[in-house]
Amino acid sequence: MTNTSSSICVSLAGATGWAGSAVARAIAQLEDITLVSAISRTHAGRTLGDVLAEPRLTCPVYATVEEAFTQPCDVFFEFTKPDVAKANVLTAVQHGAHVVVGTSGLTDSDYAEIASAAEQYQRGVLAVGNFALTVVLLQKFSEIAAKFIPQWEIIDYASDAKKDSPSGTVRELANRLSKVRPSELTVPLEETQGVVETRGARMTGSQVHSIRLPGYTISAEIIFGMPDQKLTIRHDSGSSAQPYVDGALLAIRKVNTFVGLRRGLDSVIDFESST
Repeated sequence: MTNTSSSICVSLAGATGWAGSAVARAIAQLEDITLVSAISRTHAGRTLGDVLAEPRLTCPVYATVEEAFTQPCDVFFEFTKPDVAKANVLTAVQHGAHVVVGTSGLTDSDYAEIASAAEQYQRGVLAVGNFALTVVLLQKFSEIAAKFIPQWEIIDYASDAKKDSPSGTVRELANRLSKVRPSELTVPLEETQGVVETRGARMTGSQVHSIRLPGYTISAEIIFGMPDQKLTIRHDSGSSAQPYVDGALLAIRKVNTFVGLRRGLDSVIDFESST
């Protein structure tokens, strides 16, 4: 779908959720991005402005992605749940939309299928486990550290209500580090004495530990260890969705600049020219 106006037309799945509603309200204030449809089974048949008490959002709310594509869009933004996210993304690509994926919990095999579809339909798909700038920097700093320090472990913190484990933030981090090298284990997992599961899960070459407790929103921590020294890099988010809004808007503006799958907001950020 090619937009003939200067505004990027967006369909937003999960528009009434915690993060999705914050992105929708931000778009309402913009001239270069326009919401043309929203997906929410609970509020289908209404306008998004009525649901969010934002009169500038006049787009209809649909129950399904297929129904939403009666309104053509340039970019489909996936912000729902992992059990439906892959199907939503594939449907959007097949309808000719570029896609931004903000839903966590998709696996590497899911992304392999999505990458294949993106290439087939010559669309861009930008998968971002976390849109916060501090997460982007955590990922970049960790990639640099992994080149010099061969041993690390990742800790993933979230609220007790979060069902997917680990978070999309940590999945993405582990995936990135796998392209640098796998972390070294002084004692191989199979030689662990006691309960081996207490050593965490091995994910694409990293040991990952997930904590789910009340009091957390989303936090990610990576600890690098060397003899007599260690380096800790950590991101903590608060209760507001505001840290994700700016990154989400950047993703919408950049996802049409490439073909295929890219993972991570930093893949569309020019760090050399950033100030």
